[in-house]
Amino acid sequence: SGPASAYGIIGKTEAAYFNKINAEGGVNGRKITFISYDDGYSPPKAVEQARKLVESDEVAFLFNPLGTPSNTAILKYMNQKKVPHLFLATGATVFGQPSVNPWTMGWQPNYQSEGRIYAKYVAEKFPNAKIGVLFQNDDYGKDMVKGFKDGLGGKTSLIVAEAPYEISDPTIDSQILKLKAAGVDLLYNATTPKFAAMSIKKLAEIGWKPTHVLASVSASVGSVIKPAGFENSQGIISAAYAKDADDPKWKGDAGRKNWEAFLDKYVPGADKSNGNHVYAYNAAQTLVLVLKMCGDDLTRENILKQAQSLKNVQREMLLPGVTLNTSATDYYPIEQMQLMKFEGERWAAFGDIINGEVTNK
Repeated sequence: SGPASAYGIIGKTEAAYFNKINAEGGVNGRKITFISYDDGYSPPKAVEQARKLVESDEVAFLFNPLGTPSNTAILKYMNQKKVPHLFLATGATVFGQPSVNPWTMGWQPNYQSEGRIYAKYVAEKFPNAKIGVLFQNDDYGKDMVKGFKDGLGGKTSLIVAEAPYEISDPTIDSQILKLKAAGVDLLYNATTPKFAAMSIKKLAEIGWKPTHVLASVSASVGSVIKPAGFENSQGIISAAYAKDADDPKWKGDAGRKNWEAFLDKYVPGADKSNGNHVYAYNAAQTLVLVLKMCGDDLTRENILKQAQSLKNVQREMLLPGVTLNTSATDYYPIEQMQLMKFEGERWAAFGDIINGEVTNK
């Protein structure tokens, strides 16, 4: 629930996937007990729920807890308790620092790498752009902005205005108007889904049409583009590391067929254009592989060790060429993305798979 409620579907889809695994006999003959609590995207609530999971439920590990602010709030606690804090649903670089927080590992591409990928494209294609930056005023937004500025290198002077917002803000109208007034003709939009949909709508409402680069966490057709309006979303640029279930080119793809069959059986009525179902499927498949790799040793130490041992792992709904790799010193499993543009009613990928150079290892 709360300001990031669009992501609620991730936990529900993961629960459904573990139900599927259990129905098929479990992992190495064991069933998964998946306990999921709502923290409302509130850091204090996240602390409370994490303590409950670790101290009352006595879970083996935490899997895919969502959000940069919430995970930041429990980071120290999880590492003090030496409980694996795995495959976080956030790309903040702080969650890929094994030398500082060895029990915490990210999953998706980190935000600084993503920011650099966009900056490279912008510097090449729009060398004279007047860039405006709209960002969530927390580690997520700041990471996206840092990566973008790092990627621009000596061209950061192209940024003519920046407008932060708080997740408690009811609207971001004033930020949009500020950027427009600054003469911005390229908008770098580092928002979460609710605010991304608001910003797309607001741009259309005031008739402002800058080149629009949108963070991948808000590229979901189901939770952002549809509510904002297809007609208002044409030409938006983003990036992906997973298959777009709406893209006809995956129609005959074996992985997509398996994903669809899973949803039909375990998440009936699911909106298949919602990329969060794809995200959850890939993340849950990653965890199941790690549990299989654990064999009969399900100590917290071994769970962490196996999570550190992924080598060129493919998952069914990741883009071809995107693989997961980890080690004791590399806690960024996915480091590749491909740019895409919104056309008609779907995203169209373009260019090659790009490796985002990672810092903070």
